[in-house]
Amino acid sequence: MQTPINTAKATVGLGLRRGLMKDLQAAPMGDFDFLEVAPENWIGIGGAHGAALRALAERYPLSCHGLSLSLGGPAPLDVGFLQEVRGFLDQYNVPLYSEHLSYCSDDGHLYDLLPLPFTEEAVHHVAARIRQSQDILGRRLAVENVSYYAAPQQDMDELTFTNAVLREADCDLLLDVNNVYVNSINHGFDPQTFLAGIDSGRVVAMHVAGHFDESDTLKIDTHGASVKPVVWSLLAEAYARFGAQPTLLERDFNFPAFSELVAELQTIRRLQTEGVNRG
Repeated sequence: MQTPINTAKATVGLGLRRGLMKDLQAAPMGDFDFLEVAPENWIGIGGAHGAALRALAERYPLSCHGLSLSLGGPAPLDVGFLQEVRGFLDQYNVPLYSEHLSYCSDDGHLYDLLPLPFTEEAVHHVAARIRQSQDILGRRLAVENVSYYAAPQQDMDELTFTNAVLREADCDLLLDVNNVYVNSINHGFDPQTFLAGIDSGRVVAMHVAGHFDESDTLKIDTHGASVKPVVWSLLAEAYARFGAQPTLLERDFNFPAFSELVAELQTIRRLQTEGVNRG
């Protein structure tokens, strides 16, 4: 199996989306360094898609980003699912498994990433579930800061909540830079202050993506457009603070010509170098 992602060097990746499969298979080495998959979309998949996954995993390291663990949810964690994920991570020698700092289920799947209340009770609840997940997985988990559009309860701000969860759970952070920007506009905080307040030792990877400008005061995280200049600037600042962590360009639909995605990946590479030099 392919060597794991080398987190000691700058690397760039793309999500393994079926709409991009032919482009990813045909891409020359060097266009990207790793592929990110949602394990629940690939566990047990056979046929042509399973063969394509195995072939790509021979060429590129895989990173895993989950969609359905529901770390903040009220229902008990799905231990059977976590055991399946562990098997998938072991099979493909995956160095990083991340999930969203949110919840997505109650009596059943809600098919959305819903925001957690920023309360002490929520910190203790989600941190305990992260620790349980790490015990079952036999490895550290990285949680991702999510975009949110309504706040159910805010006894503290997002930065304080995020840091509290990271400390109590003793887990890592997948820093989504576009989500920082989107939330900063939608909820009125300074994105640079948010970056400055995160414990630099917790950040192990980054995401960057495009968003939709609904208005000057409302941004929607879509993963369906090119990265905005303001987000590129924030990404460079993130590199200056946290180092050139492995970075995924998220694109889930509305795919452009593959050459346009490669150009964005090249921008990431350039900013990794420039941002580290700034730092």
